[in-house]
Amino acid sequence: MTSDLIRVIADFPKPGIIFKDITPLLADAKALNDCCEKIASYAKDVDYIAGIEARGFILASAVAVLSGKGFIPIRKSGKLPGQVISQSYELEYGQATLEIHSNLVPAGKKVLIVDDVLATGGTALASVELIEKASLIPTCLVFLLEISQLGGRSRIQAARPSLQIQTILAE
Repeated sequence: MTSDLIRVIADFPKPGIIFKDITPLLADAKALNDCCEKIASYAKDVDYIAGIEARGFILASAVAVLSGKGFIPIRKSGKLPGQVISQSYELEYGQATLEIHSNLVPAGKKVLIVDDVLATGGTALASVELIEKASLIPTCLVFLLEISQLGGRSRIQAARPSLQIQTILAE
């Protein structure tokens, strides 16, 4: 089973954090392909696939190729050259900022946003806001895994009730 390829690492990167390691899944060609094809099934009515740095890049770029769509990297602050659009958001231990290139994609295009794990929902909501700042339309968030006890799905649904949220693997 594909979910058996997710390792749970306690106290990484700091004490109290339970890290979901997807590298065994990424190393298994069939499991990786199956997950990317499942994510791609949500890309039929979109124009672009956006991936959130860093592990979301891996999945989203493969999904973009499988679905014949362009890829939009959502990067951490300071990683993109040229003009960017930024969105800051709160973390449990401070603040972070995400960025995309400005004027990369024509306004009004539909975007599927992909990341590896839905935890608190903060990064996902910041990504949605960033896509909207670029005059694009976020239609769906797709995650490989969800840590339901952290409440991310509820947080996103409260802020964006019309946005679809999909998880590929059960906990």
